[in-house]
This record gives sequence, C-alpha cells and structure tokens, in this order.
Amino acid sequence: MTSLPLRDIACIMPKTSPTIVLVGGGHAHLGVLADWIRRGSPEARTIMLSLQRQTRYSGMIPGTLAGEYGREEGLIDVAALAGRAGAEFVEDRCIAIDPAGRTLATASGQRIAFDYCSIDTGGVGQATGTIGEDPRIVDVRPIGTFLARIDERIAGAAQRPRHLAVVGGGAGGVELAFALRRRFGSAPRITLVTGADGALPGFGNRARALLERELARHAIGALADNARVEAGTFYAGGQSLEPLDIVITSLGAAAPEWPAQGGLAVDPDGFIAVDRHQRSLSHPHVLAAGDVAARQDMPVARSGVHAVHSGKALAANLRHLATGRGRLRSYRPRPASLYLLSTGPRTAIAIYGPIALRGRWPGTLKRWIDRRWVESFAKLAQSV
Repeated sequence: MTSLPLRDIACIMPKTSPTIVLVGGGHAHLGVLADWIRRGSPEARTIMLSLQRQTRYSGMIPGTLAGEYGREEGLIDVAALAGRAGAEFVEDRCIAIDPAGRTLATASGQRIAFDYCSIDTGGVGQATGTIGEDPRIVDVRPIGTFLARIDERIAGAAQRPRHLAVVGGGAGGVELAFALRRRFGSAPRITLVTGADGALPGFGNRARALLERELARHAIGALADNARVEAGTFYAGGQSLEPLDIVITSLGAAAPEWPAQGGLAVDPDGFIAVDRHQRSLSHPHVLAAGDVAARQDMPVARSGVHAVHSGKALAANLRHLATGRGRLRSYRPRPASLYLLSTGPRTAIAIYGPIALRGRWPGTLKRWIDRRWVESFAKLAQSV
C-alpha cells in the first residue's frame, strides 16, 4: 500500500462502517494484523499509521549489531501486513490526539478521524534527560533507526574505538555489551554501567551470578553506579570513564508527551493508563499496548515478551468494539517468562523465574525463536 496524500483522511470516502486507527507498528500491533489476516478483519475500515514501512524486531538487534544477522533479517514489513489485513497504510507520525473529538494529527499535517484507536508506538529515549547531552551518546530509542545511527557513529570515528560503554543494566543493555565484544573482538575496553541497582535488577541471584561470570569471561567491566555527563566528562558515580569513544544508552522507555497533552489519562510517569482490556481509563474507545501503556490493574513489565503476547487480546478487543461480537479479553502474564540473553556467538543465558542456565542450547533456542517469529510475519505478508 502507498501512503495516502490527502491532508484530511476522514474525507476520503463515505463513512459506512466504524473506523479503527492503529497508531504505530509495534509488536502488539503486529499481532493485531496477524490475527486479522488469519481470521479475517473486522467489519470496519482500518488505517495503520506508522512512521516506517518496516519495523525492526528488537530481539534481534544485539545479534545484528554483533554481525551475526544481516541488516535485513530482523525487519518486518508492516505495510505489506497492513495490506494483507485489509488496512490502509499511512506513512506518517502521530503528534497529537483529541480523544474526545476522536481525531489524530500527524507530523505532515494530516487529520485522521476515528471511532476506535489503538496506540502501540513504543516509548521514547531518555538519555539526555537522565545523564545529560554528549555527542558520543547513541540511544537505543528510537529502535527503528538505532543500527543506522550506531553504524554512522562508528564510521565517523577517527580511529578504531578504544573504549566503549553501555549504560543500562537491564536485559537490553546487557545483551548490547556482549554484542559489542563480539563485533570488535578483544581489543577495545568495554564497560557496562548498570545503575545503582546493578545488572539484571529484578532477576534472581542465580541469573545475576551467571551474568557476573560471563562478564568476567568476556572482559567486560561492570560498574554498579549511575552515569552522568558533567562538563564534557562521562562519569559512573564518582569515577571518570575517559577516554571514551562511544556510549550506547539502553535506559528503558520514557513516555511520549502527546497522549497526556491530548487529555488521555496517564500514570505518574506519563504512560497511557489502561485497564485489563488495554482500554484507556479516561476514554475507553482508545486502547494502548506495549511500552507506551501502563496497566493499572496489575504490574506488567515493559518488555517485548509482554508486547508480543498482548497482541491477541488487543485484536479481540478491537474486533469486539467494532462489531459488538465476541467478548473483551485480557492479557494475563504467566508467573514467569523465559528470557534468553545472548552472551557469545553461540551461547546465551536462559532465565525462567529463579532458574538460570548458561550454555550453547539457550543460544541455539534464541536464534531459532527469533528467526521463526520474524519469518512467520514474512509468510503472512506473502500469503494469498
């Protein structure tokens, strides 16, 4: 599908059915499109609004950075999936919402009217607000452009990097630190600045102990301090990390400003407050999932695992709202989720609740799961 050139998309055709707008091509919306391809789209006009025609699967970014996947392997064709699901694809970015008036505004000046809206844009980067400004910083977010930005930074360096740092002790930051070691080999110094809570906060002692041994095995230094930039110098706690060539920040998602500015109920951090059916607490005709949303009935971590699994519930709930058929569904996370953290070209740490193991089979399993998930969407996009 091609982008629609008209400034007022609400006027394209006579309205004969409800209009659903999917804002953002995040992992939950991929699940919505997949459901509608497999089961048939609801009796509604659907518009997919996304800044990029292709989205990159976040789980394959460390492996791609390390050079183990080709640049195209982790891409999912959102525009093609939208076309197969019977949706109109609009290549643009949402910058404002009027939930009471049921309209969206885009960066190019288009106005899109909707009856029901689902938001899965992901969060925004927070490196500048958290640690300060520095030209050496490359924030993981926006995820879709991260690899191009880090490649540009590496190519623009005067010499081979001597010291690389990753800021962020969550699973994403940990995997990126190991990915840098695989990409550059043993020569550069690599430092993981985890924050005061250390690496893998919230995970069990066994997983953290295995990680500590893996960091030592790969000569990756770890500092359990908060990072900051002060007068052009990069610090971890009271320790200067200079000289330093490149800093990758993986600090989790911050909330975009436009949902709160439009009047949607948000939590104290600015994320869209939703109920167990992913509906906005203030405007139940607006749904949200993924990093941009915050469940209010129970804590759900901002993780790609949960974004992926919430897609089926989101699809069912949008179908119910548009047609009145079926029932509202809720995504309820399992007591524990399986995490697979790549540490080497063939090895990974597998974590499931208090259980943690390191070896080749978790690495093989991770590669198989990641490739299988991406390929499933490629098959759907090509299906007839």
